[in-house]
Amino acid sequence: MDKILDKINRPNDIKKIPRKEYPALAQEIRDFLLAHVSETGGHLASNLGAVELTLALHAVMDFPEDKIVWDVGHQSYTHKILTGRKELFGTLRQLDGMSGFPKRRESGCDSFDTGHSSTSISAALGMATARKLSGGKEKIAAVIGDGALTGGMALEALNNVSQLKENIVIILNDNHMSISENVGGMSNYLNMLRVGERYNDFKEDVEQSLSRIPKVGQRLVKKVKSTKDHVKGLFVDTNWFDDLGITYIGPVDGHDMKDMIHIFEKAFKIDHPILIHVKTLKGKGYKPAEKNPSVYHGVGSFDLSTGIVRKRNQALTYTDVFSRTLVNMAKVDEKIVAITAAMPEGTGLNRFQKSLPERFFDVGIAEEHAVTFAAGLATQGYKPFVSIYSSFYQRAYDQILHDVCLQNLPVRLIIDRAGLVGQDGETHQGIFDISFLSAMPNMTVLAPKDMKELIAALHYTEQLEGPVAIRFGRGTAYVCEQQQEFSYGKSEWISRGEKLAIIAVGGIFEETKKAVARLRKDGFNPSLINARFIKPVDRPLISELSQTHSAILVVEEAVRQGGYGQTIEALVMEQGGGVKVGVMAIDDTFVEHGPVSELRKRLKIDADSIYMKAKEMMQ
Repeated sequence: MDKILDKINRPNDIKKIPRKEYPALAQEIRDFLLAHVSETGGHLASNLGAVELTLALHAVMDFPEDKIVWDVGHQSYTHKILTGRKELFGTLRQLDGMSGFPKRRESGCDSFDTGHSSTSISAALGMATARKLSGGKEKIAAVIGDGALTGGMALEALNNVSQLKENIVIILNDNHMSISENVGGMSNYLNMLRVGERYNDFKEDVEQSLSRIPKVGQRLVKKVKSTKDHVKGLFVDTNWFDDLGITYIGPVDGHDMKDMIHIFEKAFKIDHPILIHVKTLKGKGYKPAEKNPSVYHGVGSFDLSTGIVRKRNQALTYTDVFSRTLVNMAKVDEKIVAITAAMPEGTGLNRFQKSLPERFFDVGIAEEHAVTFAAGLATQGYKPFVSIYSSFYQRAYDQILHDVCLQNLPVRLIIDRAGLVGQDGETHQGIFDISFLSAMPNMTVLAPKDMKELIAALHYTEQLEGPVAIRFGRGTAYVCEQQQEFSYGKSEWISRGEKLAIIAVGGIFEETKKAVARLRKDGFNPSLINARFIKPVDRPLISELSQTHSAILVVEEAVRQGGYGQTIEALVMEQGGGVKVGVMAIDDTFVEHGPVSELRKRLKIDADSIYMKAKEMMQ
């Protein structure tokens, strides 16, 4: 029997499908997503929850003329299927394959590249304003999750929406979750709005009962309807959106396509902003994902029948090492507090939360606030450790510079997912933190080479006065036998050789050591050094190398511009030495999605490339 999904091959093909077949199509799409994501890995739970919502939008919109801006983009898989990309799902998140996020270069039906939270309303409002200036008529929708709505940028955008008063349809995809459970005042407010469903049920029951009263029934119904705003006030206060000039509708069942299609058709005809509150179930249709949506948020390949993730590595990750060490430290030092921005599981701080809940703070999707909140704690003698992914620290640049470094406050910035992170692609690669942190006065930046050095760095920096950043990568923690005591601003000699000195920065140390071992087998004897401190740079070391070696090779898994290697190049030139400096880093580009090992090869910072470059410099 032919599948309905077989008829979906190009944008707008859904218009050819009778609407009575939409529920069957939704099930086929869920089956399709489960079959493919179980093989490739990807963002599963969020996409399963947004199937009917996406179908309803596509039923009333035309692509690529109309525009949907998907906040973050974790829920865009069904949109990709409906816009002619279902045949690419076998390459999902693979090198040179289909991205797991909306990408304008991938399809004209993707109106905006996303990957970070809380951007959709701003972008959609910009498009709506452009539409007005150009005299266009395209429909524009922003789909934002309840977690993303807690982000400061989303709230700034809502304020501007009320000012510009353009027709923009904001769809609040409310599944009670971001990656982890939502926290804070906005979450509480949405909980209150969900009570509106009780009001709708109450109103319908009252009207039906009154209408059955002989002679006076219909008049009483009219009276109830005329006072419905007062009745509704007993159950739910939607004045916050109303006061902003944004019409609020909801809550709406996000799995009732007939109801959503009717509401969306009406909403796009309204001449002012409208917010439609849609309730969905994250992970819908797959019981393991429904029960544990955070586990199946971003999941590797798994057995579809059992839900068990395949090839799960049980070895300790750097995140595990950090979280366990911090808990042990905090049990001794009552001034240590832990802060994260809606990522307790991802950063490992859920362990801290369970052990010391009174000193754990999840501030929601609010990286800027997290950093300045930590600065406030630091002024009062506390020792805040803020754990955020490298790519998300970019959102708090000003707060790190202005609120932490300017006041020289002892805030510990834990930079998880530093370096290449792989299959989430350009928006998530942690390759810029060295450049922007190294430019900040008073900042100390460390890059431990392995798990033992990470533990030592955490203990060492606890007593430092001033801002500190400790960066480490994603994945299994590497262990090197050689360890030396920490001395401020000093790099670590691993082995002393001749001619060429190779300096490895942080997580790329393991690849560099492999290359050095191969060089030694070939009869070469380079020196190997662990940079350890990215800032301050070990100036005496560089001076020594300039006198004892003919060349220096720096290897780092970060962008070249403003990186550690460029700092070494400038320092050698400043000292007037004749030593040659080579830098292996990532050139001026955004790095696409793909396995880290394959990306390193393409970027020429893998062990083979280091070996070839070092051999060339020594010859």
